[in-house]
Amino acid sequence: MFGLQAGWKENHATFMSELKNLQASGLTTLGQALRSSFDLLNLNRLISGIDNYGQGRNPFFLEPSILITITDGNKLTSTAGVQEELHLPLNSPLPGSELTKEPFRWDQRLFALVLRLPGLASTEPEQLGSVPTDESAITQMCEVTGGRSYCVRTQRMLNQCLESLVQKVQSGVVINFEKTGPDPLPIGEDGLMDSSRPSNSFAAQPWHSCHKLIYVRPNSKTGVPVGHWPIPESFWPDQNLPSLPPRTSHPVVRFSCVDCEPMVIDKLPFDKYELEPSPLTQYILERKSPHTCWQVFVTSSGKYNEPGYPFGYLKASTTLTCVNLFVMPYNYPVLLPLLDDLFKVHKLKPNVKWRQAFDSYLKTLPPYYLLPLKKALRMMGAPNLISDNLDCGLSYSVISYLKKLSQQTKLESERILASVGKKPPQEIGIKVKNHSGGGVSLTHNKNFRKLLKEIIGETAPRLAELNTKEFAGFQVGLLNKDLKPQTYRNAYDIPRRGLLDQLTRMRSNLLKTHKFIVGQDEGETFLGREPVDLIKFSKRVRPANQDSLDDKRKPWSLGSFF
Repeated sequence: MFGLQAGWKENHATFMSELKNLQASGLTTLGQALRSSFDLLNLNRLISGIDNYGQGRNPFFLEPSILITITDGNKLTSTAGVQEELHLPLNSPLPGSELTKEPFRWDQRLFALVLRLPGLASTEPEQLGSVPTDESAITQMCEVTGGRSYCVRTQRMLNQCLESLVQKVQSGVVINFEKTGPDPLPIGEDGLMDSSRPSNSFAAQPWHSCHKLIYVRPNSKTGVPVGHWPIPESFWPDQNLPSLPPRTSHPVVRFSCVDCEPMVIDKLPFDKYELEPSPLTQYILERKSPHTCWQVFVTSSGKYNEPGYPFGYLKASTTLTCVNLFVMPYNYPVLLPLLDDLFKVHKLKPNVKWRQAFDSYLKTLPPYYLLPLKKALRMMGAPNLISDNLDCGLSYSVISYLKKLSQQTKLESERILASVGKKPPQEIGIKVKNHSGGGVSLTHNKNFRKLLKEIIGETAPRLAELNTKEFAGFQVGLLNKDLKPQTYRNAYDIPRRGLLDQLTRMRSNLLKTHKFIVGQDEGETFLGREPVDLIKFSKRVRPANQDSLDDKRKPWSLGSFF
């Protein structure tokens, strides 16, 4: 299995040229092909720095992409045999691939069109509805990335899948939402909590864990996404760490079902992302509580608190049409009251007590939040609350390593882009040198003369009439080592693309209708489906009495042995 490679700077014509030159051969190494596709997508990420390793995850730094795999859903083959599951290689030549556990990123999704089209059209009426997922090995891989598979059985279903894929092209990132703590109390018909009804806190529900997309809308003025706050890392950055721990592709965001009041103050920026429809969004909307919210956390993001402090909340829209994720400053329930007092009570002239409370809050703040918080305070009119000497929290060795990775990735990117459209030189044959005057021709060999007798059924000519320089300018063809010679043992072993060529050989072998054409330069034979130019030897025998020869006598020659 091969991948189609065309750089981001090439035009559509280059892509189509590479597509036409694509040839399929070998085994179904689907895992390696997917790994190579993800590596090509990830090539520029370290150069641009959108992954922001160790500094929080910014949903507004993204390169949304989808991979579409077209397959028949049959078993996967490798050198080790038939595989029941799809496995992607763990090792990758891409620099910095060890910083993420999975080969994909949170803005990359995999979709599969599994073609199950029957050979005969069904007489039963086609059922309408959504296209189901397939049961092949690639389905699980699609779901892990946030995509899905389609089991295509009819032409109408194929058109339906293509329309669905067009709708899937959305700007966003995939997040794992998981419930923490007990379930909320059920809502009664009057919209109030009903404590008399059981909540089934210990029973697993579909909305307890959802693996879905959050839409990252572009700015209406600039056309690119704009944001202010990151999603925290699942570890506390420390300058004593010699290296960064690998992160998961999709952050695990836990939500608490305790109803809280949505907090916001004037001029403090926040980010708002709509959730893709899921069992979680359906459950929140059915509760019909647009004026309450559920706080979200990232485990181990805080220094002194294992569960982490809240960095935002989930809230239904006022029209109950969707659910939004609001991303706020880290530990915002402590920060927002302090800022409210700063502007309304202290009039930007804080006292010692307020300073102490604000310094205590900064100690709970991950270092990578200091810069966006300083920008937000400057927008609000309080630029001097945080000093200019900001520390990112990463060690010198980590910073040096990330810079080195960026340089290595840039060189690798330039090398790959330069290779687009260039084909490696192929050897077409080995030139045959002329024999020296003292050499012996191949035709002097007794086995060669015997072979000629068996083929044409005639006596060999006198050696004196043989020209030892018959082979000037000829080439010996090179066989493809990956292709094995075909035999006539079992007709069912013939691949479909070789049926016509093999049928001609089989007919000639059965009927013994070999034809040898004298003086034909364009003659070819096929060995293992690979055309090979043969060395042809042809010479008429002209005795003294040419008229006494039979006109029907065949000239002896060497042609195709098939």
